[in-house]
Amino acid sequence: MRGAERVSAPRDIPVGLSSSSVYPLTVVDTFAVARDLGYDGVEVMVTNNSISRDPSRLRDLREHYQLPILSVHAPTLLLTQQVWGTAWTKVELSCAMAAEVEAPTVVVHPPFRWQTGYADHFATGIRRIMADYGVMIAVENMYPWRVRGRDRRAYLPHWDPVPLEYDHVTWDFSHAACAGSHSLVSVQELGERLRHVHLTDGSGAQNRDEHLLPGEGNQDPAAVLRHLAQTDWDGSVIAEVSTRKAKGAGEREQLLGDTLSFARRHLDRAGQPDPSSLAP
Repeated sequence: MRGAERVSAPRDIPVGLSSSSVYPLTVVDTFAVARDLGYDGVEVMVTNNSISRDPSRLRDLREHYQLPILSVHAPTLLLTQQVWGTAWTKVELSCAMAAEVEAPTVVVHPPFRWQTGYADHFATGIRRIMADYGVMIAVENMYPWRVRGRDRRAYLPHWDPVPLEYDHVTWDFSHAACAGSHSLVSVQELGERLRHVHLTDGSGAQNRDEHLLPGEGNQDPAAVLRHLAQTDWDGSVIAEVSTRKAKGAGEREQLLGDTLSFARRHLDRAGQPDPSSLAP
């Protein structure tokens, strides 16, 4: 596909592409796909892939593809527990790298319950790190781990950031579906604390973090995007959908193009070219 020309207005909400959306492809592929489809930037998920941890290489990619890095996702997932050492080291190195590549936001998951020393001082600790590095740390909403219908309390102090004292929050629709949350109500309650959105969806199936395309689940992300546009929200929307089952030529690009079109349509950016209508 050829890329859609980006046309910016002062209050446009940028729509970026997460490197997790092209898995098992690489960070390099993320930049290439994002440019070809017309995304406004990328989110880099820090993983075992060396480029995802190398600010020099990331700056080179940013300049080569002329796309900003809108956010860095710290390696605070279960699958990245071996990346960058201890919990606080993961957060500090992610913020240091974000500052080097001029990414304004770092996404982190809340502490796991077994990380008690980290969890005890999490809110105050991330405030200190934000001040040290000049970036925003946005804590992502998660969901309960249920075994035989019971919440196993995987996160401390909780998987839901809405009632907690975090200054900045990332909202993920797939996680909200797993938790049985109502995204629009939660986003309205968060108000100005909402700084970042992972655009996806989920059916609400127990213990299934599906990362469906927006509109394929029960979270009504369209209503949330319209709300954000109407309230002059100034954060970023990042496509974080699963394309792992894409097989045919161009299928992944079609899914990601459809996600971008969905975002722009409901953020009132329909005046820009629609990437799903472009000839291959």
